[in-house]
Amino acid sequence: MPAPGVSLRHSLIEDAQALIAGTLFVALSVVLLRHAGLLTGGTAGIALLVHYATDLAFGLVYFVISVPFYAIALHAMGLEFTLKTFVAVALLSLFTEVLPMLIVIDRLDPVFAAIMGGLLAGAGMLMLIRHHASLGGIGIVALLLQRRKGWRAGHIQMAADGLILAAAFAWVSPLLVGLSILGAFAFNLVIAVNHRPGRYFGM
Repeated sequence: MPAPGVSLRHSLIEDAQALIAGTLFVALSVVLLRHAGLLTGGTAGIALLVHYATDLAFGLVYFVISVPFYAIALHAMGLEFTLKTFVAVALLSLFTEVLPMLIVIDRLDPVFAAIMGGLLAGAGMLMLIRHHASLGGIGIVALLLQRRKGWRAGHIQMAADGLILAAAFAWVSPLLVGLSILGAFAFNLVIAVNHRPGRYFGM
């Protein structure tokens, strides 16, 4: 527990660094997964599927898919959460298009890409969650159910990811889907182990 008189709330600067650092972690994860031809779960997984099927820019697809969920976020989670989530989604959409201009990958083992991509995305998402933000879409629904029903956000996200990855067989080889499942497991393991209601008190 914090000492008497110590604020539990994060400052504006602390929130800003978390939004930037968290989305950069997730963006790097997307770059690794996309370079290896892999997928992930959540809204990013849907956006990657659309990207592979249509060759549309991932960042644009991700931003558009996230729009309908803002109404849910505003009604259920409040204005602050919704605004932070909007900023996080916009940053991720931007970073996923900019990072490939800054990074040149000559060789990338797909197993490493899956595991490291999952861990990076989980760490980035954890930063956002702890600063009362998300990356939109299914993540909003998972956080809402955790808050209202006490269900673990990581478990909800894992179930949704399973459905998304099952649909991936139409566009991705079984081997790559299997590696994508490995990455999704790494991601959800980070969230499930490190994000437990009542353990972290900062907002």
